[in-house]
Amino acid sequence: MNAADRDTWLAAAAEQFGTPSFVYFTEAIAERIAALRHALDDQLALSFAVKCNPNPALLKWMVGRVDLLDVSSIGEFRLALQAGWDPALVSFTGPGKREFEIREAVLGGVGLLVLESLREAGIADEVARAAGRVQRVLLRIAPDSVPRGFGDQMAGRPSPFGIDLPDAREALEQIVAMPGLRLAGLHIYSGTQCLKPDAIVENYRGFLSIFADLCEAVDLAPDSLVLGSGLGVAYHEGDTPLPLEAVASAILPDIASFRADPRFAHTRLKLELGRYLVAEAGYFLVRVVSLKQSRGVSIAICDGGMNNHLPASGHFGMVIRRNYKMHRVGGGAETGTYDVTGPLCTSIDRLAGGVVLPTLSEGDVIAVHNSGAYGLTASPIHFIGHAPPAELMVVDGALHDVSRFFETTTAWPGVPSPEGQGALATA
Repeated sequence: MNAADRDTWLAAAAEQFGTPSFVYFTEAIAERIAALRHALDDQLALSFAVKCNPNPALLKWMVGRVDLLDVSSIGEFRLALQAGWDPALVSFTGPGKREFEIREAVLGGVGLLVLESLREAGIADEVARAAGRVQRVLLRIAPDSVPRGFGDQMAGRPSPFGIDLPDAREALEQIVAMPGLRLAGLHIYSGTQCLKPDAIVENYRGFLSIFADLCEAVDLAPDSLVLGSGLGVAYHEGDTPLPLEAVASAILPDIASFRADPRFAHTRLKLELGRYLVAEAGYFLVRVVSLKQSRGVSIAICDGGMNNHLPASGHFGMVIRRNYKMHRVGGGAETGTYDVTGPLCTSIDRLAGGVVLPTLSEGDVIAVHNSGAYGLTASPIHFIGHAPPAELMVVDGALHDVSRFFETTTAWPGVPSPEGQGALATA
């Protein structure tokens, strides 16, 4: 989709449903899925991490388009089932699973329970045996290191995630001995948001080596091995998009060699993805409410900010704050430099600092790019009680309202919602 067509949809979304709002283009997600399958020669099944965008309509759209879902809470598991997903295609990760969550997942037919501790293994074993079942499980491994270049590193340091590699063999032996569990394989996710192909390939090679060593140590022919993708998104001006083909061409020979071992001849390798599938397909729309000059700086005050999109404000794990890519919907020739802020009574509610945009006027709509992942549900939506933004999805040439309802202090009975907001609809 070219920029003009994209802006036609964004303008229509802002006009029809108001701002702030999120717009997701399913065509872009479908293209990314196709690119992954082609580049990886269908050697890895694709699993979508629900936490990055749990919109129910999006999850429903993904049925049959990606192979698997990964959830990180029982709430996400329920959403997956409501969206039409077969529970056998769902895995459940997360370091803080409570007993009732494990029970509901096991009794609900979850395909793979990803164990992050022996505590979880013991609970799952007890639940499964009491129900007369055998639950398929993966053990999550915390490696000793991760290559440089990952935005969030979850290896080689104290971590709540998984079993430390030096302790993994003993943990595996204990799990194998539990009659209510069947060890189906292993899971590693050691880093996220990497744009360096060499680092990603090095990481995957490390995964394969760990898998091979541990499976040999406990004589396991695994059904499933999960590789945390770590594939990054070019969020900021000057970022170089990840060359997917370079990653694929380098790692596919290693995968072929790995599969040559009879132990892994029937193993399903799975790539767990989140932002790489959906981030670039989404835009966050805000409208300029007011323009002011303050100490020589032009400030555009908008109707949405960190309450709707915390990552874009730089407060979601970003060490050095950088502007997300953004543009004025409809373009424009002359340019100005602006700080773009939200409507909240806090100085940290800033979407951009010193960003160059076409000259702005009150009522203009700004689109924040790369907003399809970790947007609305990674944000403090109840902070200061503004009405929630709309969520919209462009599917097969039509614009659908797929908004979720979040109760706020402005949603009093008998008080109408702001124009274009508050209505719950499904695609």
